[in-house]
Amino acid sequence: MSKTKPGIEKLLETSSKWLGEKRIGLLINQASVDSHLRSTANLLVQLYPDNIKALFGPQHGIEGEKQDNMVESQDFTHPQFNIPVFSLYGATRIPTREMFEHIDILIIDLQDVGTRVYTFISTMAYCLEAAKQHGKKIVVLDRPNPIGGDKVEGNLLKYELRSFVGIYPIPMRHGLTIGELALLFNDHYQIGCELEVVTMEGWHRHMLFNETGLHWTLPSPNMPSPVTALVYPGQVILEGTNLSEGRGTTIPFQLCGAPFIDPYQLGRKVQQRKLPGILLREVFFQPTFNKWQNEVCGGLQIHLTDSKIFKPYVTTLAIVQDIISLYPGYFSWREPPYEYEREKMPVDLIIGDKNLREEIEQQKDINELENSWQKELEDFKELAKRYFLYD
Repeated sequence: MSKTKPGIEKLLETSSKWLGEKRIGLLINQASVDSHLRSTANLLVQLYPDNIKALFGPQHGIEGEKQDNMVESQDFTHPQFNIPVFSLYGATRIPTREMFEHIDILIIDLQDVGTRVYTFISTMAYCLEAAKQHGKKIVVLDRPNPIGGDKVEGNLLKYELRSFVGIYPIPMRHGLTIGELALLFNDHYQIGCELEVVTMEGWHRHMLFNETGLHWTLPSPNMPSPVTALVYPGQVILEGTNLSEGRGTTIPFQLCGAPFIDPYQLGRKVQQRKLPGILLREVFFQPTFNKWQNEVCGGLQIHLTDSKIFKPYVTTLAIVQDIISLYPGYFSWREPPYEYEREKMPVDLIIGDKNLREEIEQQKDINELENSWQKELEDFKELAKRYFLYD
């Protein structure tokens, strides 16, 4: 298997001399590594020992130690490098002028998972905006989209539901790398900062993560494997409900359930849909934290059989619709707050369309719903092609 070279390795190969003349900040976390699992921070400090002036961390912290949503990280001084570490998921999610006074260039090296609500891309967008405002340059070191670059899925976010889990109107499964997203955000949404993307070598749009030859390093605590990333564009919807999405188990997002669910009854109903690319297994599980902590939940586990035809977004919408049908007195949508939004319904922020939530409640045919957003999805595909960096 040929190995994909992530952007950090391409940057090291070029050994850009102009970087050595600048004060550099790094937006990174524990998954910011090369193909030999050497950290981006260590590699760049070795190359530019006098130029790395600050580190920035996204949600879950610079070491990925923080669980769940709205669990904040604090600023601190890095014990190895003796430079400031600024949290972009704490007192602020937007870099301040004071933070950017330390640097001329911010290098971003984060592993996205291909889903609109994953907050790393919102953090990147805020950094682009702040760089424009404060006259700084952004360099994005590109990484694979672990769920592929040849498929998009879902409705586009409505502008009135913009939030930290959806900053621009893109579909749930967007099909772009983080570098391509940076180009789209900066150009199409007219941020207009000075931006450079260091591309990968050996990555193609059809590739899933297990085809890259790279080691998976979990980018957040509940993203333990590439399989998790594949189901996440659908199963993240469960965060907007009273259903467990499997947090507090060893396979988060592959599970869904609640104490009020009979897994065999639910399994029989969902199986009638013949959802493509998966097998569903009836399960009982007991989360050790998060929703339904220490309570036995009945539910389903998603087993992928063909990731090329699997539709994660539609799959979870169908499962939720069947749970609403079977357990109307027990199922509920989660109440705010959610990711710093204290008024709007969390599920509306996640799926990006209040009407879609209402149509799911009303048991509107899932195929009709999917057909209803195909036109805007096709328009997005045409827009996205303008920013492709890979065939």
